[in-house]
Amino acid sequence: MAGDPPRRQPTLDAVAELAGVSRSVASRALNNAPHVSRGKREAVERAVRQLGYVPNPTARALATRQTGAAALVVSGEDPSIFADPFFAQVIVGASAALEEADLHLMLCLAATDRGRRRVEELLRGKGADGVMLMALRENDPLARTAEEAEMPVVFGGRPVGSAPRWYVDVDNTGGAREATEYLLSLGRDRVAVICGPLDTEVSRARYRGYRDAMLAAGREPFPPYEGDFTEPGGAAVMAALLAEHPDVDAVFAANDNMGAGALRTLREAGRPVPDDVAVVGFDDLAAARIADPPLTTVHQPIEALGREMARMLVALVNGQDPTPLILPTRLVVRSSA
Repeated sequence: MAGDPPRRQPTLDAVAELAGVSRSVASRALNNAPHVSRGKREAVERAVRQLGYVPNPTARALATRQTGAAALVVSGEDPSIFADPFFAQVIVGASAALEEADLHLMLCLAATDRGRRRVEELLRGKGADGVMLMALRENDPLARTAEEAEMPVVFGGRPVGSAPRWYVDVDNTGGAREATEYLLSLGRDRVAVICGPLDTEVSRARYRGYRDAMLAAGREPFPPYEGDFTEPGGAAVMAALLAEHPDVDAVFAANDNMGAGALRTLREAGRPVPDDVAVVGFDDLAAARIADPPLTTVHQPIEALGREMARMLVALVNGQDPTPLILPTRLVVRSSA
């Protein structure tokens, strides 16, 4: 009499289906990897017990193997953005911290459809051990993809309308407030503001700091004049400001590139700085020191921003749960104000 046919061993796919999770989440839960919610982990454990699933040792070894790389993703279209002094300093800081952890740094752009698809594949796959995301715009689909990612993600700066679990940022509001208060302390009454793109949280935060300082001093804030964080953009916005408000006597520019552009327009218009119009920037890049005149600015620790993002990511990869970090700013007074 023939015996019963041998029972087929349950598969990982069966475990995932019963637990109501994806195959990759089931795999991470079984391998005790970080970044799997308690609910999903418990659902996988129940499915394992119910099915009598026994993990394959070889598959487990493959699933837990790390790539040895971390990605820095910037939402921008131009590859030269990585040569921008701001991002160059971020890269220096991140690279140094990752080197200490024996992780390689990958650089990715994500603005075109093709670029976003590549980053989405990265976030959903095993192309890196973790990702650092920067320069996200409002309603950027990468923010949602990052929230659903099965690998650790650290945000450099907070996205508009979102509070990610892990991020490193600078005190943008406080720095902008201090810059505006300084201009007001000089006796300036018509203090205007040149903002960055208003679909970014950094630009909105710096405008809030400016507005708060103006209102606290009993002054009417100017509306946000929107630039693009570039020197030509700052020059163009300054020209528009002078045309509409020729009595302006001070300008807070939300970064040094736009501050340098404002200085150029004022010089060409015959408006001496700081005697006629005082100018303060934000960043404390090398461009601020060599501007004509040297630019008073808000120093933010850019290299530390990259370093702390990478350190936070390494902590996540190692199964820790770090807290968000806000880095301080300080005013650096030079000749422009």
